[in-house]
Amino acid sequence: MACVLFPGALAAENLIHVVTRGETIYSISRFYGVNANELTRVNDITDPSRLFVGRRLIIPQNEDAASSAGSVLPSSVTTAPLIDYQVARGDTLYGIARARGITLQALLDINKFSASYSLRAGEIIKVPEQIASSPVPPANAPVGGLYALRWPVTPRLITYMTGEMGVVVEGAQNESVRSITQGSVVSAGPWRKYGRVVIIEAAGGYFYMYGGCETITVNVGDRITSGMEIGKLGINAVTDRPQLFFMVFRNDLPLDPASAPRS
Repeated sequence: MACVLFPGALAAENLIHVVTRGETIYSISRFYGVNANELTRVNDITDPSRLFVGRRLIIPQNEDAASSAGSVLPSSVTTAPLIDYQVARGDTLYGIARARGITLQALLDINKFSASYSLRAGEIIKVPEQIASSPVPPANAPVGGLYALRWPVTPRLITYMTGEMGVVVEGAQNESVRSITQGSVVSAGPWRKYGRVVIIEAAGGYFYMYGGCETITVNVGDRITSGMEIGKLGINAVTDRPQLFFMVFRNDLPLDPASAPRS
């Protein structure tokens, strides 16, 4: 029988995960980046070793994440190459972060600074490189490399996430987000740091994560065909651009999305 999302689950801003064969509390908590003890507590699990296939788990989120309905760039992730920046007199961490289009926390994470760190004029820190223009190939030019692959949205710009094996694909606002493979929806709903997210399990133990959706048009348990719409692309609240966060995992390990199977 097909799995369905709990009634009211989306309204309550909960992300639901359906347990599949071979998964454990540890692997699920690691996949979502949550505490395993918190995962067992929220779901009233007394014996983590007895986790049955098909059970629906609520993925715990912090208050800030649960209140965020839009697409939010992870605080520790930037999508541009890092370059050296020499601090000038009068510079502040907040001012530099704002000028680079990232959060203060992102700048702190990049440089491994504490929240109380004080800048010194003349010191060199790392900042994201500012992209002067979007490298959209001309209509009459051949498209190769990453742009020749099939992506969930039509790519205007593709960048790799710093520190994570994933990509940010810039498309058009409200553009259809389409699955690049067939499979089953195992998660659908808001996920801290990534806005609204759909995760699809495909053959071979692959999991495809589509984050940054404005709306989701599928439910947990739905069978998905390649090219099927699973949502609409939203606006990243940090960059103010329509951006999709796309990741692929296998055996709890992230893969380069460019090399992931496309059916």
